[in-house]
Amino acid sequence: MFIEVARTGSFSSAARHLGMSRASVTKHVARLEDLLGARLLNRTTKQVGLTEAGLTALDNGQLLLERYDAIETDVLESIRTPRGIVRIGTPPAFGAHHLVPLIAQFTTQHPDIQVMLSLDVGDANLVAQGLDLSVRIVASMNDASYIAQHLAKAPQLMVASPDYLKAHGTPARLTELADHNCLVHLIKAPTSIWRFTGPDGPASIRVRGSISADFGEALMHAALDGQGISVHPYYMVSQYLQEGRLVAVLPDYEPDAHDIFVIYSSRQRLPERVRRFLSFLRDWARTPPRWSTPQTALVAAAGRHSPMLNSPQTTPRRPRVRRPLRSTEP
Repeated sequence: MFIEVARTGSFSSAARHLGMSRASVTKHVARLEDLLGARLLNRTTKQVGLTEAGLTALDNGQLLLERYDAIETDVLESIRTPRGIVRIGTPPAFGAHHLVPLIAQFTTQHPDIQVMLSLDVGDANLVAQGLDLSVRIVASMNDASYIAQHLAKAPQLMVASPDYLKAHGTPARLTELADHNCLVHLIKAPTSIWRFTGPDGPASIRVRGSISADFGEALMHAALDGQGISVHPYYMVSQYLQEGRLVAVLPDYEPDAHDIFVIYSSRQRLPERVRRFLSFLRDWARTPPRWSTPQTALVAAAGRHSPMLNSPQTTPRRPRVRRPLRSTEP
């Protein structure tokens, strides 16, 4: 208001231009003078002139307005123009095997956008950690502090290496898991109880084994190494099933499935680069990947069995269950 009065040389003209009353403009200028502790304008009945302090205030005020305009332009451009960095949290296995290929497609389409991945095992605070989005793979999404969009299902299955099953036998019934070295995920099964949907409905069994961990990659590699039976999302082990390095165990028993969500803090003022990535993920999810359909995943896994491994063994050899080794690595 002070700048407009100085520009027009009149409180009345400034008021008309700003769409305010003359009294309101006069009051705001008086408050500015009180705040600065100096008279900025010399007022007469015919004209308004700048004092020396007023000239200094005018020069600096114009610089401030120009800087504000530049800030406003930059902020609006960052919201509307698809460029800059999208920061995404992700579980390690899904991020490495499935999100990275999607990101490669996205950044090819949007070369001015970069993507930064950050580890999120389900407990990251998006605001505190500066994340735009995060992928959550959970049995149910109960956190109301975020907006969640469902992307796909994540069916799971039990797997083991052919070497392990050759040495210790292939379980033919769920109860036989008690005789096997089972590799337990400490977050998904903190009480070492595996839950399934089987031919006769829900079923569960308490298992034990020599290795437990709070991240699936460790257990998957232990299974590949012939250390025991583990439970994983199909997206995590599909490649090894196709290669025959892992085979499905008791495929008629489906472990509790999880869902894949993308979460973010607010719909308001999302930068355009984030909106574009969300739209890209939604487009990807419209054609569910093969591993996201439970029956397709289980049939594909069962199809990898050899006749030897499909044949039930009535007297499986009991493996030596060693003292548990808990992984503390993040």
